[in-house]
Amino acid sequence: MTRLPQASPALASEPAHPQQTRRRQDPDGLLICDPRDIFDVAGIRDRIDAAAAGKDPTALRAAVMDILREAKAAGREAIAEAFAEAPFAARPLTRSYTFLTDGLVTAALHVAVSYLQPHPTPHSAERLAVIAVGGYGRGEMAPFSDVDLLFLTPNKITSWAENVIETMLYMLWDLKLKVGHASRTVRDCVKLGHEDFTIRTALLEHRFLDGDAQLAEKFASTLRQELFSDGARAFIEAKLSEREARHRKQGERYVVEPNVKEGKGGLRDLQSLFWIAKYIHGVQDVAELVPLGVFRPDEFARFEEAEDFLWAVRAHMHLATGRATEQLTFDLQVEVADRMGYRDRAGRRGVEIFMQRYFREATAVGDLTRIFLTKLEAIHLKSEPLLERIFRRRPKVRDGYKVINNRLAIVDPKAFLSDKLNLLRLFEEGLRTGMLIHPDAMRLVTANLALIDDDMRNDKEAQRIFLDLLLKHGNPERALRRMNELGVLAAFIPEFEPIVAMMQFNMYHSYTVDEHIIQCIAQLAKLERGELKEALPTSSTILKRGVNRRILYVALLLHDIAKGRPEDHSILGAKIARQVAPRLGLNKSESETVEWLVRYHLLMSDLAQKRDIADPRTIRDFAKAVQTTKRLELLTVLTVCDIRGVGPSTWNNWKAALIRALYRQTRKALQGGMEDLTRENRGAEAKRALRAALPDWTKALLKAETARHYPPYWQGLHVTAHVDFAEMLRELEEKGDSAGMVIRLHPDEDRDATRASFVMVDHPGIFARIAGALALVGANVVDARSYTTKDGYVTDAFWIQDAEGRPYEVSRLPRLTQMIQKTLAGEVIAAEALKSRDKIKKREKAFNVPTHVTFDNEGSDIYTIIEVDTRDRPGLLYDLASALASANVYIANAVIATYGEQVVDSFYVKDMFGLKYHSPAKQKSLEAKLRQAVAAGAERADG
Repeated sequence: MTRLPQASPALASEPAHPQQTRRRQDPDGLLICDPRDIFDVAGIRDRIDAAAAGKDPTALRAAVMDILREAKAAGREAIAEAFAEAPFAARPLTRSYTFLTDGLVTAALHVAVSYLQPHPTPHSAERLAVIAVGGYGRGEMAPFSDVDLLFLTPNKITSWAENVIETMLYMLWDLKLKVGHASRTVRDCVKLGHEDFTIRTALLEHRFLDGDAQLAEKFASTLRQELFSDGARAFIEAKLSEREARHRKQGERYVVEPNVKEGKGGLRDLQSLFWIAKYIHGVQDVAELVPLGVFRPDEFARFEEAEDFLWAVRAHMHLATGRATEQLTFDLQVEVADRMGYRDRAGRRGVEIFMQRYFREATAVGDLTRIFLTKLEAIHLKSEPLLERIFRRRPKVRDGYKVINNRLAIVDPKAFLSDKLNLLRLFEEGLRTGMLIHPDAMRLVTANLALIDDDMRNDKEAQRIFLDLLLKHGNPERALRRMNELGVLAAFIPEFEPIVAMMQFNMYHSYTVDEHIIQCIAQLAKLERGELKEALPTSSTILKRGVNRRILYVALLLHDIAKGRPEDHSILGAKIARQVAPRLGLNKSESETVEWLVRYHLLMSDLAQKRDIADPRTIRDFAKAVQTTKRLELLTVLTVCDIRGVGPSTWNNWKAALIRALYRQTRKALQGGMEDLTRENRGAEAKRALRAALPDWTKALLKAETARHYPPYWQGLHVTAHVDFAEMLRELEEKGDSAGMVIRLHPDEDRDATRASFVMVDHPGIFARIAGALALVGANVVDARSYTTKDGYVTDAFWIQDAEGRPYEVSRLPRLTQMIQKTLAGEVIAAEALKSRDKIKKREKAFNVPTHVTFDNEGSDIYTIIEVDTRDRPGLLYDLASALASANVYIANAVIATYGEQVVDSFYVKDMFGLKYHSPAKQKSLEAKLRQAVAAGAERADG
C-alpha cells in the first residue's frame, strides 16, 4: 500500500549520492519534502559516532538524546511546513512521518548495539531483528500515530537482546514516542497469530527496519507458509465482525461529528479492505486488485481519492490538537477546513463545504466496501447473513432479473440498459421482493447515470415508478437511500444534487440534509405502518382519517431542497417545488399544496415553540395562515416528521404537547369559528374547572380566588397549576409573612419537564431573580409564565429540565427547592455566582450565532413580543430578564426554543403603564440594552 524511499534508515550506512545534496525535493516524489530535511540519515549517524568518542555511557546517552530530539523536532517542523503548503498531500505526509520514525528507531538501535550494549562475543543465538508492524509497518503514519515494534529473536530471548531492547525503548520513550512493543520468536508469532486475529492483522503488515536481515526473511517466509496460507474465511469473518462492532459504536456515516479513523466510511474501513485483500490475494498495493478484477480502474481511483482525503483530514486534526485525535468535532471541523483552504461562499461557510466533501468520501468508501464484499461472496470466502441462510425462501423475480447470493442481479446488462426506465425499475423490484440489490447491478447503474435525461424525467411511466417507490411498498427510505448513494436520486431530480452530503453546521441537526430528508420520510412510513400510534396519537389519527399521501411524501422530499443557498430556503424551496412537483406526476392542485407546504414547513414548529399558544391571537393568526383543515392536517404530520427526522433525541413530550395543542385549538377554530378563542370564554371554562378541582373549598374562598386574577392567568395555565397557585397563595396568606415565598416543584410528565411554581409578594425584577436562581442550580428553562394578582402577589410558573433535557427526578426536588430558596433569599448573588458557571463549551465556540432582536406588536392583542435569537448558554435568560427589569419592562411570560447551540427567547411584555412598545425610539433603546446584556454575558462565559 505504501512504498518508502530507497534511502531508508535500514540502509543508513550508505552515504547519499553527492548530486542529491543539491536537490531540495524528494527525488522520487514519495516524501513531502527533501528527505534530509526530515531526517538526514548519514549526517545524524556521523554526529552520533562523533559524540561517542571518549564518552562514558551516561554522557553518550545524553549527547545522543540531544541529537535525536533536535532531529525529531526539525523533521516534524519540516513536514508540517510542507504540509501547510500542500494540505492535500496525504500520502507523501504519511510516508514522511514513517521515514522520520524509521530514522529515530534505527538510530536508537545503532546506539544500543554499537555503544551502550555491545556484545563482546556474539554468536548465532545473539541475533535481533527490529520489525515495524501495524500501521507503522504499512508505512502510513499520522503525526501522532503509535509506533508498533516487534523485536524478533531466533530462539528464547537472551540477556543481551533484553538489554538492547530495554535501552532502545527508554530512548524512544524519552523522545516522547508512543511505542507499542512485543519481543517474540518466529514460533511465538505463528502461535499467537493463530490464536488472535488482532495479532495476525498486525503481523500481516510487517516491515523489516534493521538488525538481522536473514532472521527477518525467515520470519516473512514462515508467516506466508504457516500463518497466512489458510484460514482466510475465518480471518475475513473476524474483520467484518470488528467492522460491524465499530459501526455500532461510532454511529452511521452521516453523524455530524464523525470518527475519521473508526467511523463508518472512515480509514479503518479502507484498511480492512486492504487487510482482507492482502490475506487472500497476497497483494502489496490496492492497485494490484484492478488486474485481478476486484475493482475497475475508476473504482480504484475513487479508493485512492477517498483514502488521500481521509488521511489528509486526520493529519490536520493531529497537527491542530498536538495529539492523536480521531473525532472530527465541531471546533476541529472549522480548524481543519481552514487548514485545507476551504473558504466561505454564497451563503455557505467553508466548513460546510469541507464537511460535504467529507461525507461524500465516506459514502464512496461504503460503495467500495460493498463491491469488495460481494467479490468475497462470489468466491465463497464470505458467509451469507445468518438469517438468509436459515430462511431460504427466494421471492420470484421478474424477467430480466436473477438472484445471486440472495441479492437482486441483472441477467443481461445490455438488454437492461436498452430501456432507461430500468434504472428506476431496479429499485422498484428491490422493494417489491424485499431483496438487496447486487453490487454489480449498482455498478452498472452508477456507470450509466447519463441515461437519466430530461426525456426520462418527463416520462409518465418514470413518474409513476418513482411515486410508487414512495407510496406503494411501505419502506421508501430503503430505496431512496440507495438511489441517493448511487447518484440516481440527484440524476432524476437534479435540484436534489446540491444537498447530497451537505452538512448543516450546527448542534441541532444530527444528519446531512439529504439524510435528514430520508429520515423524515422514514418517520412518515413508520407512522403509516402504525408503529408510532402511542408516541404520536394525533398524527396517527390524521393519517387514519386519510390525507393525500402523494402531497405529503413529495412535500417531505422537497421541504429542505434549497438548503445552503443565500436565499431563505423555505421561499426558494417553494419555487423549486413549483417546478419539481409536476415533474413527479402531481396535478396542478397537488403541486400548489406541495408548494405551500414547502413554503410554510417551519410555520407550525416556530409558532408552537416560539409563541404562547395559550394566547388566542396565536391561534387566530395560525388559522388564517393555514385556511383549511386539509392543509392543517398535512402541515401537522409534516412538522412532526420534520422534527423527528432532525435527530434521535430531538423529539420529546414537550414538543409533542405543544404541537398537539396548537393542532387541536386551530382545528376547533377552523371548524367552529373563532368565538371560542376569546379570553372571556376561556376564563369561564378555567374557573369552572378550578371549582370542580377544589370541592372542599368554601364558596367565599373560591370567589376570592377566582376574582383575584386577571384574564391572561386563566388562559395561560392548566387547571393543575391553578390548583397549585390557589393553595400556595392561601398558604402564604395564612403565614402572614409579607417577605415570604412558597415554592413547589413537581414533574410534568406530559411535557417532559418539571414545573417550578413560585408565589410571593410582587416586586420589580422578580422574574429575573427566579431565572438567575434556576440558572445557578443548572436548570434549563423551556417555558415561563408570570402573572400578578389584583392584590399584589406574583404567581410565576417555570418549566425546567436537567442537563440531559429531562424532568428532574423526584428524589432531587427537595434539595433543588432548598437551593432555589437560598438564592431568592439573597444568600447567593446570581450575578456573581454565574461568573464561574456560565461557560461556553470549547466545541460550541466554533459556531457563528449572530444575535437578532425583533419586536412584534401584531402577534398578541395586549403584549409586545420581543424575540431574542442568539447563542445559548446557562445564564442567558437571567441576563435578558435583568436587562428588561432594569428598563422597567413587565414580563408576562417567556417562551424558550432551543436549537442546539442556538436559542430563541420570546418575551411577552408591557411597559410600566400596561402598554405595548410601539415607539421606534423605545424599541431601539431596549434592543441596545438586550444586545449589551448578550455581549457582556458572552464575554463572561468566554473567559
